[in-house]
Amino acid sequence: MASKGTTTVSTVKTDDGVNLHVKVLGDDSTKKKPLLISLHGAPGLSTHMEPEASFAFLSDIFRVLVYDARGSGISDHIGPYTHDRWIKDVEILREWAGAEKFVLAGASYGSFIALDYAVLHGDRLNGLILRGAWADGKLGPMNALANILTSPKVKVDKARQVRVWSGTLHNDEDYSAALQEILPFYTPPEDESATATKEEKPESTEFLGVVKLYSATQNFAFSVNMPRFDVRDQLHTIKAPTLVVVGRHDHVTPVEYSQEIADKIPHARLEIFEKSGHSPPSDEPQKFEAVLADWLKAEVLPALK
Repeated sequence: MASKGTTTVSTVKTDDGVNLHVKVLGDDSTKKKPLLISLHGAPGLSTHMEPEASFAFLSDIFRVLVYDARGSGISDHIGPYTHDRWIKDVEILREWAGAEKFVLAGASYGSFIALDYAVLHGDRLNGLILRGAWADGKLGPMNALANILTSPKVKVDKARQVRVWSGTLHNDEDYSAALQEILPFYTPPEDESATATKEEKPESTEFLGVVKLYSATQNFAFSVNMPRFDVRDQLHTIKAPTLVVVGRHDHVTPVEYSQEIADKIPHARLEIFEKSGHSPPSDEPQKFEAVLADWLKAEVLPALK
């Protein structure tokens, strides 16, 4: 374990021997601060750096725990890569952090795991934050693929994009090529971009920290997990205060998907970011931080006192 200021970097071993690379921002040795765990998106592609960039500003109030999920980043690449296993890893990290209850945030694919967690373990949540979500794993990927294939923003190898969204990539190089050709699809139109310059802002926080891509993780997620993922009829059971965030120009997880989720979760607030694509935290960072801080102050923090 190594400490850097108020950040602690650890390797946490799970019950099946897998090592997870974990960072806790705003670490508190007394563990008096409430815990927020944030799940990155893009299995086999994204890392802890995406949620770290999005939620570091909360480290004065929360212990913000971010990590590379098994199969991603520098955590071990040992399956299974099922939602049940990824959820069990969340539980291990919650217990490791010494929290009975916590706030769970999920971005993009991480929001699917967060939704499944909320259905299974809703009594352990002080709050739920979802960004770029859908509730139907059969319809969602097919709609994303259709939007990519008809988008004027990108020119793609159609067969390769079919492989991405069906979980049948040939190898890691195939995954890398597929990603490179669709990066512009994740961003808002140029005239809707936030005040940050293109040089100052990455294409999307979704892909921060990528060193190597792992197609095996992506393939399992989209060939096995997604066809089984459907929480539409269970959303009403989620009782935790929920913030649902989506960009107006998000064509991967369009606004109507977030609207459906917010409508069915009893205590949910939908926030549409009018100048954002798939990643409001990087497209409209100031607004994202303000909205999140306001929601936490109104819906979550009072219950923690």
